[in-house]
Amino acid sequence: MKFKRVLLALSWLFFAVIGGSLTVLAGVHLYLSPSLPSVESLRDVRLQTPLRIYSSDGKLIGEIGEMRRTPVKFQEIPQGYIDALLSAEDAQFYSHHGVSIKGLMRASSQLLMSGDIQGGGSTITMQVARNFFLTKRQEFKRKFNEILLALRIERELSKEEILELYVNVIFLGNRAYGIQAASQVYYGKPLDQLSIAQLATLAGLPKAPSTINPLANPTRATERRNWILGRMLELNKIDEATYRAAIAEPVVAKYHGTPLDLNASYVAEMARRTAVEMFGPQAYTDGYRIYTTVDSELQSAARQAVIVGLQDYDKRHGFRGPEQKLQIPEEVTKAALEKQVLEEQWVQPIRTALQELPAYAEMQPAAIIALTEQDVHFLLRTGETVSLPWEGDMSEWRPYVSVNRVGPKPKQPADLLEVGDVVRLWRDQDNQWKLTQIPQAQAAMVVLNPRNGAILALVGGLDFQQSNFNRAIQARRQPGSSFKPFLYTTALENGYTAASLINDSPIVFDDANLESAWRPENSGGDFLGPTRLRKALYLSRNLVSIRLLQSIGIDKALAGLGRFGFDASAFPRDLSIALGSFGVTPLNVAQGYAVLANGGYKVDPYHIERILNFDGQPVYEARPATVCRGCTDDDEEYSVSTNDPFSFSGDPFEINKELRDLVGGLEPQDYPRAPKVVDDQVAYIMDSILKDVVQRGTATKAKVLKRSDIAGKTGTTNNATDAWFGGYGGDLAAVAWLGFDDTTTLGRQEYGGTAALPVWIEFMRQALRNRPEIHQPQPPGLVTVRINPDTGKRARADDPNAIYEIFRSDHVPEFDSGNGIESPWQEADKVRTESIF
Repeated sequence: MKFKRVLLALSWLFFAVIGGSLTVLAGVHLYLSPSLPSVESLRDVRLQTPLRIYSSDGKLIGEIGEMRRTPVKFQEIPQGYIDALLSAEDAQFYSHHGVSIKGLMRASSQLLMSGDIQGGGSTITMQVARNFFLTKRQEFKRKFNEILLALRIERELSKEEILELYVNVIFLGNRAYGIQAASQVYYGKPLDQLSIAQLATLAGLPKAPSTINPLANPTRATERRNWILGRMLELNKIDEATYRAAIAEPVVAKYHGTPLDLNASYVAEMARRTAVEMFGPQAYTDGYRIYTTVDSELQSAARQAVIVGLQDYDKRHGFRGPEQKLQIPEEVTKAALEKQVLEEQWVQPIRTALQELPAYAEMQPAAIIALTEQDVHFLLRTGETVSLPWEGDMSEWRPYVSVNRVGPKPKQPADLLEVGDVVRLWRDQDNQWKLTQIPQAQAAMVVLNPRNGAILALVGGLDFQQSNFNRAIQARRQPGSSFKPFLYTTALENGYTAASLINDSPIVFDDANLESAWRPENSGGDFLGPTRLRKALYLSRNLVSIRLLQSIGIDKALAGLGRFGFDASAFPRDLSIALGSFGVTPLNVAQGYAVLANGGYKVDPYHIERILNFDGQPVYEARPATVCRGCTDDDEEYSVSTNDPFSFSGDPFEINKELRDLVGGLEPQDYPRAPKVVDDQVAYIMDSILKDVVQRGTATKAKVLKRSDIAGKTGTTNNATDAWFGGYGGDLAAVAWLGFDDTTTLGRQEYGGTAALPVWIEFMRQALRNRPEIHQPQPPGLVTVRINPDTGKRARADDPNAIYEIFRSDHVPEFDSGNGIESPWQEADKVRTESIF
């Protein structure tokens, strides 16, 4: 009887405890529930995703943001990863309703025994609740909120949706958020290419991502991986053979930076700055995708041209010696000469020293470990050995003496190099290693689409990692004679013709705007006397340019420069502007040449085509002023529909179907008209003169391109501190600049035609390979007549030296009688209307 009373009392006590607990839990639920966030917000969650920047054809050129994250859909998660994750974190995931009673009992016992929750007990669903809505502080209130939220999440979201949220939000070490980012960070490949052992390694990271990842602690990461594989075997997720093979797999993880498809860092930085100006700090976290105007093939060609051009310039001025000297063990030298395998213990100190040196523009640091009279042996920081023959490219190097002098040609490797020297090797376009050195000079290149100003390629220096100073848009350098075409255009509009004579003779100016008397000279120091305007430009006669400016007036000349994109208000108001004595950027000059290339329309450079948000919706689309030769004066906007090579037919960005699908299927739109700023007739004549610069002037090296549509102008400044070439061909306008950042001289024998023009040619050789020749159509109102090359006047029929020249019909010169008497052959020498250019 007594036992029954005790049992009854215990029963009442049990029910009282249960009832009291339920009452407390209900009260806590009623207290906390109103403050809990809505689970529905998880359906529209915006994961912090970095800013990604692409070329116009969809190549990744930049990823910027604190969190590396690439969200994946549930269908993209490998089953092997799901099995590994659930085996490690939540084996009952598909059977519970958000809370594991066993796990909670374990956490409760920790609370009762230590007074603190030490971890454990959290299901995948509870971790989702914590990661999205709660802090990670180990508090009872937070834990209870976590439970309530987990129960609510399970009611409103499917298991697949919960897993998808989890794998995209978890931190997995080394700035990687989500499994796809972690796959790239640790293994350098997408998730679907990982082995089961690698998937198990990633599944083990959530427990302690910063301390047991395979980079920070490979041993603990391996132990964790093997435990997970054992759990998978125990739960029949893998068989014994798979388990044995997986635990035997070596750890191959290493840090992988963001894999970029294209090296266009200077453009990526320009796009980043624009994004921050538009969106503020959210630019780095809201998953914006910027599609720039850069063409990947043209960008690669421009970068290669800059690197090769700088190397060629550097080689002309000699080898400056090794960057460092290392001690090379005798065993290494002996093994290299005998073509034996190098022991790791011997070469590791050498490799460590080399790994401390950055590889700029793919120029790899290498240590000379042996040399003979016939060849030189190098060790790279990767452990690879390279042997190069002395005869050939390497023997052409001479020691540097000064910017204007090199030493004698070495007869053997020992005359130039020593064992232990740290030098640079570079693979050329034929994938052959060559000796080189990091150039001290710098270069820049800008390529524009003349039809709308889109920046198709831009290189701001040798390597962005070496110097992030973007010389293409930030370096204000004197353009020298590359500026002359803009002055000559103004002259043609003010009564001069291509045959007008201007005296190429000495001149001295006592200009009040100049500090002292100015005695300008031609680059060669000679004088040609009376010289036709065409010849003066293609031979770059400085004194003719000065007299032209003096004739048309500084005010009129400056007024005409704005249409080419220059800020004339910043130019000096003196005659030195005829020789390009002011500072402009390569982008400024490229914009001016785009006007000459497209037949006289002003276009403004731009570098972003469109910006998409996280959902792929456009938040910005460029609407560039675009050349339209078929438009009337009343057309402010137009849909492009012409076959004119400098007008569009279709989408002005020429995006292929795959990319159009990628960026949301955007359709062509109407574009504002590019204003006409140079008369058709003047633009055509200037085009023919600039083609003569290539055919018979200072840029004849460009004839190697074997195209008749190449036009441009060289430029060299005083003391050869800057070398330029600006020009165009096909449907591209491009400018190359080369010089030192500190404006020291390039050397007495360096000019625009020797230093910058080769860079331009190297680019155009690749860029124009599959592009047809494009010539400006001859406008009405032009005539071609025979002239006397010495007088610039119309030639007599019997003049054996007569040449053809192009004139506007109202500017045809008089006949040259030779003795002041009107020529009797005037009627026979009719004006010819066909063009020979």
